Amino acid sequence: MSFRIEKDVLGEVKVPSNAYWGINTQRAIENFQISGKKFPKIFIISLAQVKKASLLANLELDLIDKEKGNAILQAVNEILEDNRYLDQFPIDIFQTGSGTQTNMNMNEVLANRANEILSFPVGKKHPIHPNDHINKGQSSNDVIPSAMHISALHMIQKLLLTLEKLIKQLDNKITEFKDIVKVGRTHLQDAVPIPLSLEFEVYKKQMETSIERLRCACNELYYIPIGGTALGTGLNTPKDFAKFTIYYLSKFTNLPLKLNPVKAEGIASHNTIVNVSASLRLLSLSILKMANDIRLMGSGPRAGLSELILPQNESGSSIMPGKVNPTQSEALIQVCLQVIGNDSVISFGEAYGSILDLNVCKPVMISNLLESIEILNGGINSFNNHCLKDLKVDKERIKFQLEQILMVVTRLTPILGYDKSSEIAQKAFKEGKTIREVIKEIGLKIDNLDELLDPKKMV
Repeated sequence: MSFRIEKDVLGEVKVPSNAYWGINTQRAIENFQISGKKFPKIFIISLAQVKKASLLANLELDLIDKEKGNAILQAVNEILEDNRYLDQFPIDIFQTGSGTQTNMNMNEVLANRANEILSFPVGKKHPIHPNDHINKGQSSNDVIPSAMHISALHMIQKLLLTLEKLIKQLDNKITEFKDIVKVGRTHLQDAVPIPLSLEFEVYKKQMETSIERLRCACNELYYIPIGGTALGTGLNTPKDFAKFTIYYLSKFTNLPLKLNPVKAEGIASHNTIVNVSASLRLLSLSILKMANDIRLMGSGPRAGLSELILPQNESGSSIMPGKVNPTQSEALIQVCLQVIGNDSVISFGEAYGSILDLNVCKPVMISNLLESIEILNGGINSFNNHCLKDLKVDKERIKFQLEQILMVVTRLTPILGYDKSSEIAQKAFKEGKTIREVIKEIGLKIDNLDELLDPKKMV
């Protein structure tokens, strides 16, 4: 590999000749060899969108000449429209807490590519400088939080569509299962009958609530601190820079972005990110319930509940022939556990990172948040397509269980009283009989007994 030598106030560094990044990025590559985890594509794209909007604002204010501005615009559009140079962002997410290295990575890539467009050599910071031109009117401290919000909003739009598809599929199952009454269960013990469709209405309601929570969280994410520069005071930011930047950002992101009225708040603290993560945690808990319930109702096929018949997608055992497992539920459960873990990291990132005037856990907070949204989106889609869609009911098994259920005796408590009904239930359990059989055996005369003990009349 060939190298070029770049210099700054700290000294000289060898940078690969074919790299569009520069000396700041190279130092970060060498100094933060920690996890191998890089910022996801959506964050890099969102950061480029912030740079493009900032450039257009500077052009609007005549702060960058047209020739340089057009070269920078071409460079940033090559990232945004052609997905070029996405391999030029190699820095580990575990870096400085402000994300300065990644901001400079973007500045250097855009400056070097723009200089190349103008037929100048890469790595010379001339005529376009990464700080003086690409970063003009900006600081990592306001750029990175703005990209954090924008990338989260982009990802949440995808997740909302996925949740709407899930709700549609749950609606299909509610219609499909509307006439099926089964044994209800509380404390993992038999309870009174319940419609199977009602159990799925529970899942649907929780998904609808999660959508509302996420939409409310988006209302907070729309506020970004661009134009606040280092501490929210707007030092070195030209008049109207923030106004023009937010205008252009809103225009090409299709997001109703607004300026944070207290830009220092969006720099010093990220409780808005924590709020989004909390909504994802609550969604995960609801998803966990659905995935666990469905795998439990599908347990068997002979020694479990066996009420639901799960799709047979793949072999379940390397030693037990013919075994099929609830793999989609298990995958989704693991996704939810990861999201709950990520939420803890994000919460601690706010608690430990928001000290005085700058939160210094920005990279780990946004990388965990974006991972949570990404895996929830993928996990829910997979569960929807490979489990929920083809979920069936074992009607004969459900009918058999209903015939054996003891808690239908609950319907008789207004007639016989709680104590007498308890005696009947215990006798039926100990002797392996049905409630109907015990009532006839002890000679009780109850009008309309068949109707009273009909599970479908109890729901």
